[in-house]
Amino acid sequence: MKRLHVHVAVDSLEQSIGFYSTLFGVEPSVTKDDYAKWMLEDPKVNFAISARGRAGGVDHLGIQVESDGELRELASRLKTAGEATQDQEATTCCYAQSNKSWVADPSGIRWETFFTFGDAATYGEDEVQASTACCGTQQRACC
Repeated sequence: MKRLHVHVAVDSLEQSIGFYSTLFGVEPSVTKDDYAKWMLEDPKVNFAISARGRAGGVDHLGIQVESDGELRELASRLKTAGEATQDQEATTCCYAQSNKSWVADPSGIRWETFFTFGDAATYGEDEVQASTACCGTQQRACC
């Protein structure tokens, strides 16, 4: 089953954790100095926030899958639809080990499709290469 992913850049992690914990009715499943994540079942969403010096607001959207095969199927659909994707294998991002495929929709909104296969001790600083296909004209970190 697929899970929607929303990643929001925030100004104050502490205040935002309080707000979203109250909104969702649960504490985050992952909390770090610069990051928090809720793995919600209703609605089925991976909701993450980070305070890493970016302007506040939606950083990117995504779809989390349960297998590498599902990830490859989604990336194939994006390529068939004519969208250029950027694939990342065994990357460390958001305190997780993942395989990913990035794309931008026709309006330039970044979408990440990913399969997570392990935890990581660091946030990770993998850069998605600058291109109109995945990130507009600026390089941005994976999460």
